[in-house]
Amino acid sequence: MLSSALIGLMINASGIALPPIDQKQIICLAQNVYFEARSQSQLGQYAVTHVVLNRVRSEAFPNNVCAVIKQGKRRDGIMVKYKCQFSWYCDGKPDDINDKRAWNESLSLAMNAYMVYYLGFDASNGATFYHADYVKPHWSEVFTRVVRIDDHIFYEN
Repeated sequence: MLSSALIGLMINASGIALPPIDQKQIICLAQNVYFEARSQSQLGQYAVTHVVLNRVRSEAFPNNVCAVIKQGKRRDGIMVKYKCQFSWYCDGKPDDINDKRAWNESLSLAMNAYMVYYLGFDASNGATFYHADYVKPHWSEVFTRVVRIDDHIFYEN
């Protein structure tokens, strides 16, 4: 993939203005990469990140990164286990970042993926949903499959 410096040059040369994103939103993107896709290729990590950004653009989902990632069913203000959009967020396991190298890579990748997305590259091909190839959610029969990357299958609805 592209380096941050090259992406910055492309943005400056293109005159594209990136939508503002604050550090909190990048951290949410990085957490999603870390917990959902750190074992995937860089392209696979980009695709997972781009699903989040496609959802932010969609009227069917919340309009910011953290809200998209933390979307799920709540009961009495508490997230219902396994009833959220991204499994790591509501699987009941502690969300501890134990691999500092992978965390730093996730932070860098999240920023780069955000920038290339707004330059017009979407590794997910417009997907708003994905799942691992070893599960078969009910919606996978209804949505349109757009791409498979590593062990994730991506869909648009």
